[in-house]
Amino acid sequence: MHVVIIGNGISGISAARFIRKYSNWDISVISAESDYFYSRTALMYIYMGHIRQKDTQPYEPWFWEKNRIKLINDVVEKLDGTGKTLQLRKQGVLPYDHLIIATGSKSNKFGWPGQDLQGVGGLYHLQDLERMEAFSQGLQRAVVVGGGLIGIEMAEMFHSRHIPVSFLVRENSYWNNVLPAAESAMINRHIIEQGIDLRLNTSLQEILDDGQGKAAGVITHQGEQIKAGFVGLTAGVSPNIGFLAGSGIETNKGVLVNEYLETSLPDVYAIGDCAELRSPLPGRRAIEAIWYTGRMMGETLAYTLCQSKIPYNPGIWFNSAKFFDIEYQVYGDVPAKPAAFHTSIYWEHPGGKKSIRLVFNRHTGAVLGFNLMGIRYRQEFCEKWIKEGAHVEKVLPQLALANFDPEFFASYEKELLALYNEQFGSQLRLQSRRGLFSIR
Repeated sequence: MHVVIIGNGISGISAARFIRKYSNWDISVISAESDYFYSRTALMYIYMGHIRQKDTQPYEPWFWEKNRIKLINDVVEKLDGTGKTLQLRKQGVLPYDHLIIATGSKSNKFGWPGQDLQGVGGLYHLQDLERMEAFSQGLQRAVVVGGGLIGIEMAEMFHSRHIPVSFLVRENSYWNNVLPAAESAMINRHIIEQGIDLRLNTSLQEILDDGQGKAAGVITHQGEQIKAGFVGLTAGVSPNIGFLAGSGIETNKGVLVNEYLETSLPDVYAIGDCAELRSPLPGRRAIEAIWYTGRMMGETLAYTLCQSKIPYNPGIWFNSAKFFDIEYQVYGDVPAKPAAFHTSIYWEHPGGKKSIRLVFNRHTGAVLGFNLMGIRYRQEFCEKWIKEGAHVEKVLPQLALANFDPEFFASYEKELLALYNEQFGSQLRLQSRRGLFSIR
């Protein structure tokens, strides 16, 4: 049995590792991006000098041969589902018994004039990082287009080298399609405090050519010109599935899969950023370009192929990020625009860099989600309360259980509880953290 995996990111390599754990099948992994799997989320820290590129590789080079995982540095140009073969650019035809598509994402481009100039790029692949590095020497200013997580990472990267950055965000507040208004406003302030030229309500119209095929700046939709030697395009990512055209496999934005990660072609599967679930579970999205979901998909599919068929179930929604030095965590359902049955209690530190939001059902009191800025909570407790539908007045007195900040950090559960009592006329009291842990 020969399993071929296209893509050596977290989803593809997780599948390979667990297929090897469960079987003696032949495994081939194809990638033209890098020889070895690396942590994609660490790209920014290579640029910022915190780590070296080799430090982002979780496994030593000997790992692959020892575990009999064949690495192929090549590009897949065509999939023949009927003949169960792949056409590779350099090595010709490669047959498979099972095929796993794990090709990840690509940076979005929207047809902007000048988007293919030198000195223009996203931040998803090693080659993107190499492009940024090549243009950073002597760079006078960079422009970053797009207000998501990759955009703020790229802005921080340039900022770490004292390169001025203009950050163009078409919305009226940073990431306000994900963050509630108060948290979005907090990050707006924090971006500006870092010295970033944040331009809200600003869209890109054109990237200017210096006359030699290199970026020289941008023109915004208001007609303003901003000079820049590098333009970062970070207006989101989309599934990297262009090579599947004409293959007969059903696609939408991504490769369509069922709950077992099966595509429309026999013995062909899709996992990670490029997979689009036909029927996502409640509270989950059809495409989730998240590190941990890619890992879970890889592990689940390996078990399905080698042991017994099990559906993919990512559980309660979770995500985390960092906005410069403000850490962010979300558990469960915390929409930017709450549903009619949602209500929440929101506390923000006077310093404006820490906050806690607890979302609950206004009719039943069941806890639905947590949103945290600058404060860390334990996943096990947040998920437990959400899964149980625990009442908000049961959770609030026990909230100290969830706090994951170091021992001598200040905690703010008492302030959140006092705010709840004031707003809802209750008289709840916070149970001591020592007492709570002693009765766990």
